[in-house]
Amino acid sequence: MTTTPTDDAASSSPGPDSAAAQDTVAELADAMTRAIKRIRRRTSERLEPYGITPGQGRALRTLAHAPGCELPDRAMRLGDLAERLHIAPRSATTVVDALEEAGLVERTPDPADRRAVRIVLTAAGHSAVERIGQVRHEVAQEYFGPISPADQDLLLRALRSAETAYAATTPPRRTAPPGAAR
Repeated sequence: MTTTPTDDAASSSPGPDSAAAQDTVAELADAMTRAIKRIRRRTSERLEPYGITPGQGRALRTLAHAPGCELPDRAMRLGDLAERLHIAPRSATTVVDALEEAGLVERTPDPADRRAVRIVLTAAGHSAVERIGQVRHEVAQEYFGPISPADQDLLLRALRSAETAYAATTPPRRTAPPGAAR
């Protein structure tokens, strides 16, 4: 049997609707899910001695990277933290309660709105952010260190590209049902 150039192209690069392409994207999603679970589990184990969960770590990092985070009048509002973490405001309250109890953040009144609260990192909170950064780096190095820097760059570019495309075509997630008071 002879093949035409069209046959060769079709067999070597399946179209986006082919079974092979569907299997590849499904396998990619499965591999990413496994990687995320392993990284999260290892991060959780490493943060446990500090009494910090990965979710609390995300909140601390988000607060630490907010402009003016150390100034009470410019610190992030609780609702803004929930939005940036893509969680419900009630869940953000629970996270901040635990962080406040651990002495890592303080709630301060918002001078512009008596009903609002701003979240300020304490000195202990800043130290925790440094420890979290070290743990994240160590865990990432353990997981991704065995692959070449070039492959790491390629993977990062591919994931950024996928995220950009997804964000451009997907409506933002709602944190409250339509018509609910915010």
